[in-house]
Amino acid sequence: MSTKLDGIAIKAKHDKKAVFTSLAHIITPDFLKETWKMMNRKGARGIDGETTKEFESKLDERVQDVCTRMKENRYKAPPVKRVDIPKGDGKTRPLGIPTVGDRLVQRAVARILEAIYEPEFMDFSYGFRPKRNPHQALRELRNCIVKKKVRFVYEADIKGYFNHINHAWLMKMLRLKVKDPVILNMIGKWLRAGVMINGIVIINGEGTPQGGPISPILANIYLHYVLDLWYQKKFKTYAQGEVYLVRFADDYVACFQYKRDAEKFEKYSKYRINKFGLQLADEKTRLMLFGRYARERKAMYDEKPEAFDFLGFKHICGVGNNGQFALIRKPTTKSCRKFLDKTHKWLKAHSHWKRRDQQRQLTSMLRGFYQYFSLHHCGNKLSYIRSEVVNQWIRSLRRRSQRHRMYWSYLKKSEWFKLPYPELIHADI
Repeated sequence: MSTKLDGIAIKAKHDKKAVFTSLAHIITPDFLKETWKMMNRKGARGIDGETTKEFESKLDERVQDVCTRMKENRYKAPPVKRVDIPKGDGKTRPLGIPTVGDRLVQRAVARILEAIYEPEFMDFSYGFRPKRNPHQALRELRNCIVKKKVRFVYEADIKGYFNHINHAWLMKMLRLKVKDPVILNMIGKWLRAGVMINGIVIINGEGTPQGGPISPILANIYLHYVLDLWYQKKFKTYAQGEVYLVRFADDYVACFQYKRDAEKFEKYSKYRINKFGLQLADEKTRLMLFGRYARERKAMYDEKPEAFDFLGFKHICGVGNNGQFALIRKPTTKSCRKFLDKTHKWLKAHSHWKRRDQQRQLTSMLRGFYQYFSLHHCGNKLSYIRSEVVNQWIRSLRRRSQRHRMYWSYLKKSEWFKLPYPELIHADI
């Protein structure tokens, strides 16, 4: 980390009331070069068509030009290129791709904001933060449900969160900690830059396009003030029983000991979120009886406890080997379908590849899936995923020729046809 940036992080950590009035001087050519090393060099092109290799070939010249334009207040934020990526269930998620140069400046400003706000963020916030990942959020949620006095769970998801962040509210929130006019002006330019669709620039009065390096930290800052602080400073102090919150980006789960606390949270959190221009997705938001006592109470009415989805896992009230309550987590149907669709499309597009090369790619894809989903109770689901990938591969190989010899008796003896089996990777989650 840059020495000046390190000093800002220390000041923000030890002085919670600190307001930063001079930050733009940190963005120097050396700072931008340091930031460039942290960026993804395989990023897509923006509206100008420039690649990362082309930008890197003139890196010294380009970073100097950026710094000069910033000092002279001539920096202009170009519109982002709009692409739609599959989200599942036939839906798509809009993604904004900035130009390579703009992406570098956004990442530099994001580093400064991270140094300022990282000490401010709550411990129960896990999304888009350094040294934090979904598995830590899953572990914390499991500890709350299994080890604490939890009887009710409130599952929530904000509808189109990145597309509905209110610019006016966001800038007010930023000014509580950041007073540097250059940094605030640049963030304002990015928010107003607009999105280019089919050659037409559309400027929205709300939202931050997903895909830009600045978007995750701005989204975290917004929800920090909208939800996290309200929960920690106000709601939690008036709750009568134990309450816990686990948030990852715009998905969050709240756990409660008493139903009256859960109902109050459901009511007041919805009002709080609506106040700042956001809405909850009704199909993904609900309050349910969940935990060690849910199975017994539901059994009185010949019912099974409800399950909920969080971070790609379906959470189920189950029974362990000792006959006591166990939180069972399995990959959701949506996660499995999305992965199998991905492998199917890849095989269809690369059916001409050599079999050894196909094996290496499928092995890499499966191991990536195992790396995330290999928790307790997931073995059967992961074995099913492997068998489906094997079947997809067999069908792809057989379509190469009408006189194929790709019979199972032959394939199972072939070294090139072997794919990895799932193993328990995250035993402590």
